[in-house]
Amino acid sequence: MLRHESQINGYAIRASDGLIGTISDVLFEDATWLVRWLVIDTGTWLFGRKVLLPPSALGSVNHIGYQFVVKLTRQQVKDCPDVDADLPVSRQHEADIYDYYGWAPYWGAGSYMGMVGLGGYAGGPMTTPPSLAALEREKSIDDARLAECDPTLRSVKEVTGYRVHASDGEVGHVTDFLIEDDDWSVHYLVVDTGMWWQGNKVLVSPLAVHSIRWTDRLVNLGADRKTVKGSAEYDPSATIDPIYEKKVHKYNDDLRLRGL
Repeated sequence: MLRHESQINGYAIRASDGLIGTISDVLFEDATWLVRWLVIDTGTWLFGRKVLLPPSALGSVNHIGYQFVVKLTRQQVKDCPDVDADLPVSRQHEADIYDYYGWAPYWGAGSYMGMVGLGGYAGGPMTTPPSLAALEREKSIDDARLAECDPTLRSVKEVTGYRVHASDGEVGHVTDFLIEDDDWSVHYLVVDTGMWWQGNKVLVSPLAVHSIRWTDRLVNLGADRKTVKGSAEYDPSATIDPIYEKKVHKYNDDLRLRGL
């Protein structure tokens, strides 16, 4: 089910023996647009310390009570590696957490597994398995990231507010993200068109993003403003049904055909 990231923020995380804290942010991998970590604010329990948990650690969810359950104890969380949740979070930091809990890291099979492509999101079948050379190249990239602490994760809280530019001018700014909670993939950026198209919001797929300039807080699209305006208006209170998604997908296909 698609959920606003802003709604997921504030959900409580409950261990087997009590509350751990609340979700304060999520970190996604900028190459795949998959959520890799939940940032948990432990509040007064650990004196404001933040810890990272992968979505795969989540068990049952109570959306009425705004709560996720994890199969961990409070002591396990308390003793986990002390990682600064502020960016950048290096691959070495991630590896330390996975090693501590004894979990298999998400990059173990290479980033090709779960890569967002034109055919869909993580979990979909690959039409062509990666070659041995490709897997070896992927491993060398991972090894380099471990050695050089190359940050690959981005904060949703950070990207919220970034300006969005079409090929012929600014179209608005990012106000939220829609995340599929089955596979924790970012399906859409919610863009408020501001004064340019006053009072309207549109959904933009990550596949339609040409580039993100982190230093300039800017998301670039490969289409003009007219194409963006031709997208379906987004009503946050409305249900995103298959008909609406089909219209949005057509819009994002148009963006790709115009130069992405």
